[in-house]
Amino acid sequence: MVTSMHTSNRCCRGISSACFQVKKGLDHVAENILSYLDASSLCAAELVCREWQRVISEGMLWKKLVERKVRTDSLWRGLAERRGWIMYLFKPKPGCQHPSHSFYRQLYPKIIQDIQSIEDNWRMGRHNLQRINCRSENSKGVYCLQYDDNKIVSGLRDNTIKIWDRKTLQCVKELQGHTGSVLCLQYDERAIISGSSDSTVRVWDVTTGAMLNTLIHHCEAVLHLRFCNGMMVTCSKDRSIAVWDMTSTTEIMLRRVLVGHRAAVNVVDFDEKYIVSASGDRTIKVWNTSSCEFVRTLNGHKRGIACLQYRDRLVVSGSSDNTIRLWDIECGQCIRVLEGHEELVRCIRFDNKRIVSGAYDGKIKVWDLRAALDVRTPHQDLCLRTLVEHTGRVFRLQFDEFQIVSSSHDDTILVWDFLNYGGTSPAAPPPRRTSAELDRPFYD
Repeated sequence: MVTSMHTSNRCCRGISSACFQVKKGLDHVAENILSYLDASSLCAAELVCREWQRVISEGMLWKKLVERKVRTDSLWRGLAERRGWIMYLFKPKPGCQHPSHSFYRQLYPKIIQDIQSIEDNWRMGRHNLQRINCRSENSKGVYCLQYDDNKIVSGLRDNTIKIWDRKTLQCVKELQGHTGSVLCLQYDERAIISGSSDSTVRVWDVTTGAMLNTLIHHCEAVLHLRFCNGMMVTCSKDRSIAVWDMTSTTEIMLRRVLVGHRAAVNVVDFDEKYIVSASGDRTIKVWNTSSCEFVRTLNGHKRGIACLQYRDRLVVSGSSDNTIRLWDIECGQCIRVLEGHEELVRCIRFDNKRIVSGAYDGKIKVWDLRAALDVRTPHQDLCLRTLVEHTGRVFRLQFDEFQIVSSSHDDTILVWDFLNYGGTSPAAPPPRRTSAELDRPFYD
């Protein structure tokens, strides 16, 4: 064993003195090889020898590592945009000072620290709260919403769609046309599509707010809708599901009507493989997206199902039995039951880390999705945090890595900000290119 260790040490000394020298004219080859390293490996490579340190520095490999993460990870991308350092990535904007290698070398651990702070804020429930009071004159309540970085689009019980500016939280546009409560909506870069208790689906220009189309098909309230890639699915209190082909905002044709539920169909979701629907009849039904043929029924909830989301093989549903269930859509089995809400679970969303649910008990709960998918995890470890600010039933929510936006019967929209708890970090300015700067961390 001792002989083996001595031999290994001699080999390492030989490699460091001979093999790690980059031959003249081959810097680009070394850069290309080293550019595939992760952060810890890149740190280790910098310590091998001065030659490797030079190649890493001159090749701006820390910059390239940050850029690779921003391209492939939505959390990194969102941080880059919100913190402002995206302006120093890829091709800097004209007039933007080009930072040195050490800027990116010091930026990386700052990003890791920022990500850890966000995770801690989610786990501890630490957030800044913004409140929009909709001030509906008669019927109060915000049934549905969707948001992006610039706006929040909301559907209200007073028959209107209101669009709110994200910075000022002021209403900048009000869309009128429905003659009943706006129960569901979705928008993209071209159109807002809404469904109402007046039984119609209406299409609006997302920029001007002009009404472009009205679809009259369902004979009772349109409870939910989804559209994507030239296809739309709507569902109704009339117990049916309608599948539509969308050529444009003005050319929307009914393809098929799906019948099988024995009560109101409260929610639908779909991808290129399956359409998934849930009903007051306590069942989730799965349909083939292409053929619209029935595939299977998921049974397990004890009362009607109010909400669900479907992605990949996973379906997560919420019910008036106060529980949340996780399902494998391919085998139809219930993977886990989450208990904790005291009333009907009205809205639910999940990403690759968390499930966020809202209920008629006025509470929003954040659950650990990865733990929930592990059958060995005790039930008491699944709910990370309960958020209580709404004073009425929670009707709808949406979330991303940095925030939750929720709406309620209390006529408010709340923005729960987990990124900027305790104050906003400034955007990263480029360091001055001085000799002293090369050895000084950019961040205090």
